[in-house]
Amino acid sequence: MAQNASSEEALPSYDEGATEERIDYSSAVEQVRVLIIAASLDILGGQAVQAQRLVSRLKQEPSLRVGFLSINPRLPGILRKLQSIKYVRTITTSILYFATLLNEIRKYDVIHVFSASYLSFFIAPTPAILVSKLYGKKVLLNYHSGEAEDHLTRWRRSTIPIIKLVDQVTVPSDYLVRVFAKFGISAQAVFNFLELDQFPFRERMPVRPVFLSNRNLELHYGVDRVLRAFRIIQQQFPDATLTIVGDGSQRATLEKLEVNLGLQGTTFRGQIPHEKIYEAYQAADIFLNASEIDNQPLSILEAFACGLPVVSTDAGGIPDMVANGATGFIVSRGNYEALAQCAIRLLNDPGMACEIAHRAHKESLKYRWEVVCQKWLRQYHQMFSKRSEKMAEG
Repeated sequence: MAQNASSEEALPSYDEGATEERIDYSSAVEQVRVLIIAASLDILGGQAVQAQRLVSRLKQEPSLRVGFLSINPRLPGILRKLQSIKYVRTITTSILYFATLLNEIRKYDVIHVFSASYLSFFIAPTPAILVSKLYGKKVLLNYHSGEAEDHLTRWRRSTIPIIKLVDQVTVPSDYLVRVFAKFGISAQAVFNFLELDQFPFRERMPVRPVFLSNRNLELHYGVDRVLRAFRIIQQQFPDATLTIVGDGSQRATLEKLEVNLGLQGTTFRGQIPHEKIYEAYQAADIFLNASEIDNQPLSILEAFACGLPVVSTDAGGIPDMVANGATGFIVSRGNYEALAQCAIRLLNDPGMACEIAHRAHKESLKYRWEVVCQKWLRQYHQMFSKRSEKMAEG
């Protein structure tokens, strides 16, 4: 059930996302050469978006020289047709990826590797870590998956020895810091960041029954529960609408569920280019999220920035992001009835919804680049200094 909370309760104070004490690295004698290894935007998901944002921003920092290496490189010219053939695609892409690692890693000082879980951990991060160690490079493992605890439990013997090869584990949430600590691994949190100018705030008064879900259509994101919650909402607000943004393996199943539930006003938009995603937020008034497994979803941060009140389940690191009754509403995983009732509460109390939206927007400020930048710069320069000291001793 949803935790009881009132907009009149004592609420936490927010510090406008106070920045780290800024250190000027621009006068550094030598640039740190950083290679970021991650999925390109050809692969759906928040990691690819966050990696591209990070590369773009870091290239503007004078103390760094930044490169990007895709875990899913495209073959040139006519050979690209091979990547449209099942199984052949996996083999050819893996060979090209490994060859590129061997050629590129040697040119950099710090190797920043984005990581997911399970098999993808061995397909992408593991080769990058091993090649980096072969060349004596400093490695930062940037682990993002909300499935970390299950991954590290089930694949302990194969995964943890690889992670212990890296020089720094960095995660985007305090939740994952706690998960890694359970396995004796020290991790530091550097939050995902938002380009706030791409997600401007819009006042919603009154709040309309216009809902948005923006998650990939996979089982662990619980979009089926969003549909079930929307059915309850629509019984009280027949004109309510729901836009579902995203794609994935569950799309056909979810479209069938929509029909079986007798829903009206639902639209499956598919994947929207990230540069246009703000339009979906702009058109909606309430954001619904029902994930079963999660970490620090960018979609919730984007909703915060745009002024959409958020109703979400308590999966993973979400309770660290959303203060129940203050910056949104949190319900227990799987409880779509509570999800619906919290959404209805927002519609019935537009003043409270407005207050929540403003506090959530204020909370989003701590995810802006000016805050996150100093954390990345400090990590890169510290790792580079240790590498330089070791080489001098050698």
